Amino acid sequence: MQLQTTDFAAAPYVSGDPYADYRGGTFDFSHLTDLADRRLGAGVVAANDEFFAERENLLLRTPAVFDVHDYGNKGKVMDGWETRRRRGAGADEPFPTDSDHDWALIRLGSPGIIRGIVVDTAHFRGNHPQQISVWAAAFEGTPSTAELLDRTDAWEEIVPRTPVYGHAANGFAVGSGRRWTHLRINQHPDGGIARLRVHGEVLPDPEWLALLGTVDVACVVNGGVVEEASDGFYSSPGNTIMPGLSQKQDDGWETRRRRDKGNDWIAYRLAGQCEIRAVEVDTANLKGNAAGWVSLSVKDGVDGAWTQVLPRTRLEPDTPHRLPLAAPVLATHARIDVYPDGGFARLRLHGRLTDAGAAALTARAARAAGAAGTAGAAGAATTTP
Repeated sequence: MQLQTTDFAAAPYVSGDPYADYRGGTFDFSHLTDLADRRLGAGVVAANDEFFAERENLLLRTPAVFDVHDYGNKGKVMDGWETRRRRGAGADEPFPTDSDHDWALIRLGSPGIIRGIVVDTAHFRGNHPQQISVWAAAFEGTPSTAELLDRTDAWEEIVPRTPVYGHAANGFAVGSGRRWTHLRINQHPDGGIARLRVHGEVLPDPEWLALLGTVDVACVVNGGVVEEASDGFYSSPGNTIMPGLSQKQDDGWETRRRRDKGNDWIAYRLAGQCEIRAVEVDTANLKGNAAGWVSLSVKDGVDGAWTQVLPRTRLEPDTPHRLPLAAPVLATHARIDVYPDGGFARLRLHGRLTDAGAAALTARAARAAGAAGTAGAAGAATTTP
């Protein structure tokens, strides 16, 4: 059955700001970690077609750009993934069949439970897909493209085939509750997608963390999460627990300037109950706007009391700070306070999961591996055409 989705199209671009008529959206899951972030190791490993625009554009961190005058040998240059127009079997059957579609395979940067997906068709106005669908799978190790394609039994539909708006952020809630490592996004029958975001909760491999021994128990790839923050005006507090070194100023956390006598802070949920032995605070690339001082408090359990374990300590701009604790401390949560404002690039809390913390993570991973598969779509977008 061919669905008519002309109402989902966008008006042709005329002039001025190409985002002026963009149909954005706010989604309940958008604050969660993007499991398809290339900074976590994500990648678009394969696509059946990328004639007009490369599949790798799907995971770029910057918003898609549009230059009305930019044409290449294959046609209009688009900042996204775009396939050629599908055709039918012949003159008597010029249209593609209902089952014809294009696809791309995505390796998540960190395995986890997907809570929502954003399929952004920015600047794809008359060349966006008619519909999309998303499948997910959980593989061990590093499977090849051939293995991903051959194991048809491993894939589960998490977003059913649904129309999408052109030049819009299309959000879909996902309720499978399972731990996934790979996605397959399908375009029915063809077209272009600018960006893909896969929001959810990282669920690391407990056996891998046990083999490593001492790990950064705050890092997002090991299961750390930002729960709350006082401010994120210039850049996200979530940057502070990303892997790797900060590359530029907005790759860290920076607050607005305070004009009161308070201070800014971030609260984290750690990988599990752990024993913390040392702290690193890196102010890389924050030169005239690094925090002046920092302190660290922890608690053991949601209802535990906050205890300061690192007293107020002077920070230098654009500098890594290695701060050993006086003694190892047990914690499930941590809070870093900066004085009076400013920011820092990365926080590292070096330690290990306790036996109880490791057991809880193992049990959670087992539940996610066996969860019943259910999916729900939030709708093609939160805005109307």
